[in-house]
Amino acid sequence: MHETTSFDPKQQQATFDNLVKYAVAPRPICFASTMDASGQVNLSPFSYFNFVSQQPPICVFSPLRRMRDGSTKHTLDNLQELDEVVINIVNYSIVQQQSLASTEYGKGINEFEKAGLTAIPSLHVRPPRVAESPVQLECKVRDIIALGDGPGAGNLVVAEIVHMHIHSHLLDEKNNIDQAELDLVARLGGDWYCRVTSDNLFIVPKPLRNLGIGIDQLPETIRTSKVLSGNHLALLANVEAIPSMDPTGSPQHTFDNMEHAHRHIGNLLDENKLHDAWQVVLHLQN
Repeated sequence: MHETTSFDPKQQQATFDNLVKYAVAPRPICFASTMDASGQVNLSPFSYFNFVSQQPPICVFSPLRRMRDGSTKHTLDNLQELDEVVINIVNYSIVQQQSLASTEYGKGINEFEKAGLTAIPSLHVRPPRVAESPVQLECKVRDIIALGDGPGAGNLVVAEIVHMHIHSHLLDEKNNIDQAELDLVARLGGDWYCRVTSDNLFIVPKPLRNLGIGIDQLPETIRTSKVLSGNHLALLANVEAIPSMDPTGSPQHTFDNMEHAHRHIGNLLDENKLHDAWQVVLHLQN
């Protein structure tokens, strides 16, 4: 087991505020366009953002009060005047522009113009969309929940999606998005971001609709392995029943010792060869 260092968010606020943003990450970025009652537009990014309900389709994001004095920001002020917002998803092609738009410009300054982005009309809400954003979500605000009234306090905006726009080139003939082509970015701690590229995408098989056997049902020598990781064990355990030994014969490998065998099993699992990995496990039990 690893040793841990503990932090109290009240007693060590500055340190906690910094560290938690490294830990709760990556966070998708909500590029929110809003409008006040007089029609002035604001565009600001938020990394305290996510999709939290499918039916009805709900996104949430949280504009924080300013750390220096606890005052509210333009996005929140606008939403309290006009309960509509467009959530524009940020990808790599506009990541620097969204960062520029986070600059605290004065009231009435148009961040679309400052960041060099194109405002286009929405269909069902008054705030404009960001044309360069690969996915644009027109939303009606259902609720704003104040989480505090001091510096850094969040205001949870509950926004229902009423219409979605996607750049057509990202969709295949079945209206599935090409995940790599979307080229998403996400916020980490400090000045760090990450980028979702084909090099770092991977698939995790969904759990079986029927129950997997669970790690507790794996052979003890496998379950207590010093080589196989928790991820390896979970892959082996995500089967309805322990497989039968392949009658075609033993795997074409000889092993110097159990550690060597377990490394081979791990390599097979890393290559998504679950059947082959199980065959080695079964032959080791004989």
